[in-house]
Amino acid sequence: MSVEANKLIVRRLFEEDLSEADPTRRGRVAAEIIASEFRDPTNPPGMQHGLDGHRAVVSLFFASFPDMKWRIDSMIAEGDQVAVRTTMTGRHDGDFFGIPPTGVEVTVPGIHILSLCDGKIVLHEGINDDMALMRQLGVMPAFA
Repeated sequence: MSVEANKLIVRRLFEEDLSEADPTRRGRVAAEIIASEFRDPTNPPGMQHGLDGHRAVVSLFFASFPDMKWRIDSMIAEGDQVAVRTTMTGRHDGDFFGIPPTGVEVTVPGIHILSLCDGKIVLHEGINDDMALMRQLGVMPAFA
């Protein structure tokens, strides 16, 4: 696949999968762009491999942030890898790893590197600013 085609697939991940509240629609998109051998070492245990693992972690986040949206702030691609700087927004309306709903609107920046093969995403390596998220949810103090 070309670099431009890979960028389009990654854009679909963030816009049509990670930002789509309808599980049927996002599941269909995920099946089109996530490889069966997909790996994500950043996901919680049990959600690190394959299409089912991807769907599980996305569902977990939608249960916590039902209006979750991901914005791509910048994108760089070379060969079979695409790097994106992102911002996730959403209202914390469901339990999130034991943190009860706060109703707080969160804004979380992140950086993600995705590897693709034959038009599908095979690896996600990334990091979101989890400390900023915990501060916004009130479970960590803000620094003065």
